[in-house]
Amino acid sequence: MKKLVAINSLIIIFLLIAGLAYLDTKSFSSAKKITLPEEFMVIGHRGASGYAPEHTIEAYHQAKELGADYIELDLQLTKDGVLIAMHDDALDRTTNGTGLVSDYTLEQLKELDAGSWFNQKNPKKAKENYAGLQIPTLEEIFQEFGNTVNYYIETKSPSENKGMEQELFSLLTKYDLLEDVATHQQVIIQSFSEESLHLIYDLNKDIPLIQLYNFDNSAVLSNDQLDDVSKYAVGIGVNYASLTSNFGDQIRHTSLLLHPYTVNTAKEIASAIEMGATGVFTDYIKETR
Repeated sequence: MKKLVAINSLIIIFLLIAGLAYLDTKSFSSAKKITLPEEFMVIGHRGASGYAPEHTIEAYHQAKELGADYIELDLQLTKDGVLIAMHDDALDRTTNGTGLVSDYTLEQLKELDAGSWFNQKNPKKAKENYAGLQIPTLEEIFQEFGNTVNYYIETKSPSENKGMEQELFSLLTKYDLLEDVATHQQVIIQSFSEESLHLIYDLNKDIPLIQLYNFDNSAVLSNDQLDDVSKYAVGIGVNYASLTSNFGDQIRHTSLLLHPYTVNTAKEIASAIEMGATGVFTDYIKETR
């Protein structure tokens, strides 16, 4: 009988410990499920890039199916002035091509394979249909998804890609994605370039804008800098490694959103929330769902 009582006591203690861990909303269970704050944004970094070749239609479909609040699109401009979705200004990492995007016409870029590299790098996640995927244009993405998803768009290297803001604005207008944009926020635009964001602000002051930063060490911005950003943007994005509790506390005292990138584990996401993040860019959307 004493032995049975001892065993039962151990079971009760174990269940209490497990229950406390489960109830901690800043933590996550053995299944790594996270309790997200209300209105927290989960942004599919380059689509669902942890599961499919980044910046392909397939990656965006998977991000949508996994429940991402936004799909992120990085924009580059081709030699003949067409906006495409690609992070790097060079083709080498994510296609079988070489050289700069800006040196190729769209027709030439469409001949490249933008998916096989993923299979080679991630054999356990490889799929036959990834081989031969094409680089999508921004217009093709809008045609594919329309208003069924939210878009988080970055203007890349705008100083070298002159006119990309006007072309972006024209396509957003053409596909009716700016209707009540301040309220519905179906489109958010980000950039490391303050000049690029000001150009977009001048085109339409209602589009939510995010000023990006990358810090070598801890994130530091003065209150005056944050005041300046708040005149044209609704938030800032910083590299996750630079995020600190002090910086998060500083942002909490402003009206600005805080979206760190790239946050790829359940533990990191929980930590980002604890430090004041109001959304995260992640390659692994399943970690948040």
